[in-house]
Amino acid sequence: MLKKPVALQTFTVRDDLAKDYKGTIEQIAKIGYKGIEIGGDLGGMTPAEMRKFIDGLGLKAISYHCTYDQLTDNTQSAIDFAKEFDMKFVVCPVASAETADGWRSLGQSLEKAGAKLHEAGIRLCYHNHAHELKEYDGVRAIDILLGSTSDKLLFWQLDTFWVKTVGVDPTEYIRNYAGRIPLIHLKDMTAGDNPTFAEVGAGILDWKEIFSAADEAVVEWYVVEQDSCQRPPLESIRISLDNLKKIGVAE
Repeated sequence: MLKKPVALQTFTVRDDLAKDYKGTIEQIAKIGYKGIEIGGDLGGMTPAEMRKFIDGLGLKAISYHCTYDQLTDNTQSAIDFAKEFDMKFVVCPVASAETADGWRSLGQSLEKAGAKLHEAGIRLCYHNHAHELKEYDGVRAIDILLGSTSDKLLFWQLDTFWVKTVGVDPTEYIRNYAGRIPLIHLKDMTAGDNPTFAEVGAGILDWKEIFSAADEAVVEWYVVEQDSCQRPPLESIRISLDNLKKIGVAE
């Protein structure tokens, strides 16, 4: 298995950020993460100030979660923000439709935004939750969304937990969309009838298979995210990174 850089989605430590934004970002760097994925809040700093701050910590802002409305209604603002950090990715964190045609329409809108981002040297990714795995006449929404768009203009930030929670093997999707999944959200799942989020390597997902598939699919960054933690979030993110190092996939 190949080693790749590991970033943290800052949503994981949102409560800590609310109390001490800079101190929390400093802790992320000390724990050993190579990058962060910004959820939007910059702790009162301008993008330029934030860039200078994280540069001093040796962190890279690899992407940020940008709302569907901003992406489609004011694409240039998303481009401008990303360029402040020299980001290569912008991610749409969620969208929703009730029909197959609705998902195709969403795809067309995202593709238009993706074309503008592409011209600026930025790739647009879509991040899934569970509802994108719903089937419409036997075809899952995520397949409709991606199938209705160019593989050069819309990419996928696959979330392992949300794929697994509907009984789908993440490795199958990673292999099926090889070359179109530059970022993976690493998120583990507890065992039992009412599964919840777990630190990476502390749950039931088959990470060796996932990482093997990721190597074949030319995934560029792993992004740790834990929507909720059963212990202090900074402790949880340390455990996740330590486990990734033990597995041998974290730079």
